[in-house]
Amino acid sequence: MDKYLLAVIIGIVFGCLSRFVLLRTDFRQYPTYPQGRIIHLSFGFIAAFIGAVAIPAVLKSDWTAVTFLGLAATQFREVRKMERDTLEKIDEQELVKRGSPFIEGMAQAFESRNYLVMFTALVTTLFSVFTPWLGILGGGVMLVIVKFKRSGKLLADVADITEGEIRFEGPNLYIGDIHIKNVGLEDSRKVIKERAAGAIINPKNENSIVTLSYLGQRQAMLHHVANVLGAYIDSGEPDFIPLSKRDMEDGRIGLFLMPQEKDFNQIKKVLENVPILDSAIRLPSEADKGKRKNPQK
Repeated sequence: MDKYLLAVIIGIVFGCLSRFVLLRTDFRQYPTYPQGRIIHLSFGFIAAFIGAVAIPAVLKSDWTAVTFLGLAATQFREVRKMERDTLEKIDEQELVKRGSPFIEGMAQAFESRNYLVMFTALVTTLFSVFTPWLGILGGGVMLVIVKFKRSGKLLADVADITEGEIRFEGPNLYIGDIHIKNVGLEDSRKVIKERAAGAIINPKNENSIVTLSYLGQRQAMLHHVANVLGAYIDSGEPDFIPLSKRDMEDGRIGLFLMPQEKDFNQIKKVLENVPILDSAIRLPSEADKGKRKNPQK
């Protein structure tokens, strides 16, 4: 067998394996099974094929074939658009919405994973050109790297989560000492006292305070709890819609939740595993705020 053909086959195999490792249908039920999985595995095969043939094309000075890498990047941007459009349509029917920032983060993740597949196939093929065993070793290392890169920071990394007491002062609903909203109907207040749960999100540092103030990140928390533990709400019930409010003094976030299962240990576990959205990450501690001492003094 031609050494380039064998190298390409090994690269495609490890590229497809990396896409399989990255593909996971979890509690969010997305991508759907089996249709959504078939679509993403197919795109993964295309990405692996393009990455694998790039090295033989360069070694044979076939520069025309290399231009397909640029074409592939354009096609994978279409994957991002496709995912965004699909999720936005689905979100219109959600009782507790994901929110646009969460959707954009998911769409971006699907695009980036195709680039990881392409790079895995490219590196594996490069090593396989010298010897197939070296290519298999390189492919195994890339699979470990891909698995490590599958997820980013979680809420537990940037904040501590404690239970917040549900209480009313007249019609005003509080989670601990954080005011949430005004609930005018007595019947609604009674249901909230019986069924609602509260959580206080305590940022760990200056960066976390700014990150958690982002509305998209707070909506992602509410959506995750409703998705995993269910939501004791229906359309046309504005008093029961989960909400988040921020303490302006110290940056704590109060969450008003209406889960089907009122067990704070479960709620805390779900919240700890909420991903930190890329669009929410802020690093004010890295900024020059003019606090440096004047060297002339």
